[in-house]
Amino acid sequence: MESGDSNIIIHVISVLFNMSWQIFWPLAFGLILSSFIRHLLPVDTVVKHLGKTDAKSLTFTTILGMVSSSCSYAAASLSHTLLAKKATLANAMAFLVSSTNLIVEMFIVLVALMGWTFLWGEVIGGLILIATVGFLFSRFYPKEVEQELRQHIESAEPAKHAHSDCGMDMSNMKHETSDCGMDMSNMKSETSDCGMDMSSMKHETSDCGMDMSNMKHDHSMHDHMDMPAQEETGLMSKITKSAGFFQMDLAMIGKEILIGVVVSSILIALVPQEGWKALFISNDVGLPIWLHSLLDVIIGIFVAMIAYVCSVGNLILAAALWHGGISFGGVIGFILADVLTIPMMGVYKKYYGKRPTKWMVGLLFLSILFTGLCVDAIFNGFGWVSTEQTVRTLNQSGFGMNMTTVMNLIFIPLSIWYYRLGKKANADMGMSM
Repeated sequence: MESGDSNIIIHVISVLFNMSWQIFWPLAFGLILSSFIRHLLPVDTVVKHLGKTDAKSLTFTTILGMVSSSCSYAAASLSHTLLAKKATLANAMAFLVSSTNLIVEMFIVLVALMGWTFLWGEVIGGLILIATVGFLFSRFYPKEVEQELRQHIESAEPAKHAHSDCGMDMSNMKHETSDCGMDMSNMKSETSDCGMDMSSMKHETSDCGMDMSNMKHDHSMHDHMDMPAQEETGLMSKITKSAGFFQMDLAMIGKEILIGVVVSSILIALVPQEGWKALFISNDVGLPIWLHSLLDVIIGIFVAMIAYVCSVGNLILAAALWHGGISFGGVIGFILADVLTIPMMGVYKKYYGKRPTKWMVGLLFLSILFTGLCVDAIFNGFGWVSTEQTVRTLNQSGFGMNMTTVMNLIFIPLSIWYYRLGKKANADMGMSM
């Protein structure tokens, strides 16, 4: 191996290690906090209010998305489940974007990598996107195409049950159980939930790794999951059950986050800032501000469609784009476009059919484009985009006695213990992943 190749490899490994060191504690803290929120905040009442699209239903949908999984594929599956349970298409799409863009772990990593200005940009952008999706899908999605979409959903499942699927094809299974992260469209089960604490629900359902010990249903869940007969009490019990969510989240999205960090680190290490700047329209071109912003947001969306891996891991690439010269709205458009990746389009096509997917992708694209332009106009108009406040050293060294080191020394052993606690808890209930 030549010396130049060896130096490149060493540089990539160095960037990867530094990036991993930078984001470990905020990611671990965010996932742990998210697991507590998901366990302690009941969502069964949210599911009951999604049959019509209005401000109240969109609020419920946003909350539901915020406490659910951050994995885009799981979010797509859960939105599919909501549609199967007769939620409106607008509510299902609002859930899709809220569960991938308004999540605690994403906020924490975003602040750590890019600063508070980008956090508020993501929050405001996420809320604008939800409102825009609700409006466009309720007003402009053709009724005949929506009917085709619902027929496609119904044709994929037997008429006598409701179910959920989250990513794997197990269509030939015909036993009574739950599905967690799997397409089990032909299974003869009653129903499912994915990623939600639904312990108070008393209707026919199954669970995906959640505390549902008080549910009263008709099939033998306890035979499969060895759940306790009554809900335990006490702080340690709550910690243990929350740890189960943490372990399941990592089992579902851990590989995606790792791949996202590796891919982003490689791009950051090998592509110089001049290379990133070549993607974007120079300020010296003299285009009108609105046109320059429009082009940057479009470019950001298309980069996300090609390069996206997962919501949290992709924030590193967003930081690289920002340092490369993309506009503020372009960064927000890039981050929000995690629902428009090529793999996600394949999921939509499988769930809903070809024509419904085309309309879905088109309206999502317009919604994200509009949101990016709005955020860019708002933050630049009020002078909130300040270089000193928003720029972080992209490949900063976290070594030495600083906050990053202290927090990692706390969260590395804590997250390992918490993961093992959750894995044991899930294994005791027959849900080891």
